[in-house]
Amino acid sequence: MQRPLYIAVLLSTLLAGGLAHAADTVSKIRKTQILSIGVRETPPFAFTDSNQQANGYAIELCNKVADAVKKELKLPNLKVQYVTVDSTTRFSALTEDKIDLECGSTTNNAERRKKYSFSIPHFFSSVKALVRTDSGIKNWNQFRNRTIVTTKSTTTVQLLAQHNDINSLNIRLIEGNSDQESFRMVEERKADAFPMDDVLLYSLKAEAKKPADFMVIGDPLSIEPYSIMMRKDDLAFKKIVDTEMLRIIHDGEIYKIYERWFMRAIPPKGANLSMPMSFLLRDSLRFPSDQVGD
Repeated sequence: MQRPLYIAVLLSTLLAGGLAHAADTVSKIRKTQILSIGVRETPPFAFTDSNQQANGYAIELCNKVADAVKKELKLPNLKVQYVTVDSTTRFSALTEDKIDLECGSTTNNAERRKKYSFSIPHFFSSVKALVRTDSGIKNWNQFRNRTIVTTKSTTTVQLLAQHNDINSLNIRLIEGNSDQESFRMVEERKADAFPMDDVLLYSLKAEAKKPADFMVIGDPLSIEPYSIMMRKDDLAFKKIVDTEMLRIIHDGEIYKIYERWFMRAIPPKGANLSMPMSFLLRDSLRFPSDQVGD
């Protein structure tokens, strides 16, 4: 199939849906000449660097989307505004028009697609657990009667609760307000383990004062596809986002961007995650779709 036709067919699938109560981000951007991007501190996907600038793998992708918006809407003076959000406010910031894109490590799944729209996934992560090296914990069955922390308003909260109920582990589950706070609870021995997406755990471990004090354990509890999040039923804006993501994929740019953030030393501490692109992500890029995580 020729590339222009291939992209057109993909977009017709990606953009299918009702127009009722549609948001109108394009008109909002034309009026304000501002594109607002939500930044949640989840390195290497999104973080504020030493120059107080938004940076990261997902931020780089969103900046390319911003350039596409500027070109498509013919707004040479378009300003990109970065807005700090957390695991809870990332959702309300979208619905309250405080941001137009949420760029980080947000999971694209069927339940969330009832309320929000998502781009093609840019990453697939598996849920594992971070523990102290001296904890003796090697897998999930050793969570019995332990205190476990995970981050508020993430998909891992429900996943862990289900795992606890099914296996009768009698886990005491507590929630951190951010991934950094959840990590500190393990670091300070206030919790025995921190289950979360493996790449975030490896990132937190790499940036710890003593990385050797921690390890990531457990068989994958689930697979989490990460995507750029947008308001629901905003087809004109989503078309711009999806078209640019497809261009990044088909031009091969995504492979270079991935290597820069996962196979090289990165800010803020020069850590190298040494995480080659997974087979699942590489395979998904052959047939891009936003309908994943079901």
